Amino acid sequence: MIPSLIVALVLINRTNDAQENVVQALTNATMQAMGQTVDREVSGMVTTLRVLSTTSALDLGDLQELHRRGELALSGTGAFLIALDANLNQLLNTRVPFGEAAGQTSDPETAAKAINRKLPTISGVFFGRTAQTTAFNVWLPIDNNPTIRLLALTQNTRDLLPALQSQQLPGGWHAALVDADGDVIVATADSGIEPDTRLTLRQQSNLPPGEWVSEELDGQRVVTSEWRSNLTGWRVVAWADAARIQQPLGDSILQLGAWGIAIALVAALVATLIATRIGESVQGLRQDAVRLGRGEMVYPRTYPVAEIAEISKALAEASEQRKTAERDNRFLMRELAHRSKNQMAVINAMAKQTARGATDVPSYVAALEKRIMGLARSTDLLLANGRAGVMLRDLIDLQLAPFLPAINESRALIEGPDLRINPQGAQILGMALHELATNATRHGAFAVNGGTLSLTWRVQGEELVLNWRESVAGQLVVETGRTGFGTIVLRTMVGGALGAQVNREAHSDGVEWTFHVPLSALDPAFAAERPDEKP
Repeated sequence: MIPSLIVALVLINRTNDAQENVVQALTNATMQAMGQTVDREVSGMVTTLRVLSTTSALDLGDLQELHRRGELALSGTGAFLIALDANLNQLLNTRVPFGEAAGQTSDPETAAKAINRKLPTISGVFFGRTAQTTAFNVWLPIDNNPTIRLLALTQNTRDLLPALQSQQLPGGWHAALVDADGDVIVATADSGIEPDTRLTLRQQSNLPPGEWVSEELDGQRVVTSEWRSNLTGWRVVAWADAARIQQPLGDSILQLGAWGIAIALVAALVATLIATRIGESVQGLRQDAVRLGRGEMVYPRTYPVAEIAEISKALAEASEQRKTAERDNRFLMRELAHRSKNQMAVINAMAKQTARGATDVPSYVAALEKRIMGLARSTDLLLANGRAGVMLRDLIDLQLAPFLPAINESRALIEGPDLRINPQGAQILGMALHELATNATRHGAFAVNGGTLSLTWRVQGEELVLNWRESVAGQLVVETGRTGFGTIVLRTMVGGALGAQVNREAHSDGVEWTFHVPLSALDPAFAAERPDEKP
């Protein structure tokens, strides 16, 4: 959040600068409009003076007529006509009736300046004795007149207040019209400044007119700006409390800080809640991993985070696969233990059977080695194919290869269609074939010369019918009554695990086994349960 707050602060500062620029431009434009209004009024007074200076009464020295014409011309304007002689005494003043003595002018400095300049001259603010209020004069020198030396229009300063109030300054701003000496001619009513008082603001003449300057007024920090008149030399000075100017920026920063704190608290709360949920989920995964390491079952859980839920599901699948692998391993270990015992007997029988047809030791060793390697490949089939399943013909060939007689291999007839079976079916049928082949080697069709085997299978409806028929040249297989692991495989496991019907029939010349196995139990997509494992 810190970069976001910094960016927001920069944007707020830029926005505040833009707003200040707008307010500054508006303030300067308003001051200019105020000053131009005053200039138009003063310029009108100069024009009026020039018109009055051309009257015949002035040329004839008829002061009474000039007084009358001045009253008529200035009626309702708020201005009054004054005429001075060379000694700056008032010959007439329309503020008072004609003939009433008015004395010397209250503005002798500007009058003398106008005589010297021989140009219209505007005074500053002064207190008029006749008007008994603050006023200003516009002087016009009169040439070639023996009686009247100056004409002037005088006006009360309060009459200029409408010119200042004709334009609306931005909120919090005040304005004053100041003469060349820095004295206030008139000020806006809310400024609290009286006319003919010295304004301490903008005293330095080198300050840029339209630029804001920070100054101090009555112990308070203010921002000031001004506009200068080329006609009168007067200035319009505007000022506002600096704190108020900076208030929008301060308020925005405070709001940003408040919102930042609020958002940070909410984000921290949300982050804490999320972290708690994730921590609980991770703790659950850790416990599942510990159980998986101990070999216990792990079940999928529901977690708020989808990725963690996927991991939980993966752990559960890994647990199930581990349990299945452990069951497979235990079963294979039992099977291998049983086979190792049988293989000792088988190897013994194979050694004896191989010795019957051997004429010398090297041929005997080669034949025996071939049969032992075939037996090893049969064992590898169970381990190599795993859960992928095998072809039934491959299973039969590998299981019987170590047991088939090396001479006259036509003693075994093996026929049937191609059929892929699942790992469970392959394991169980493989053990059954191994047991049958072991029995045939020890005391069946492969134990004596002339014995034959017919192994056929076919698909009949929804069943696989597999038939094992041994012929031992008239010798009857003797039942011992003993039930070993081989018998469990042939009778119990084939029937129970695969749901098959197992029939055994003893003939006068040998034994016959018939297995009716449901195809659904051998389907590669179906995993049959083993009867020696509890779910």
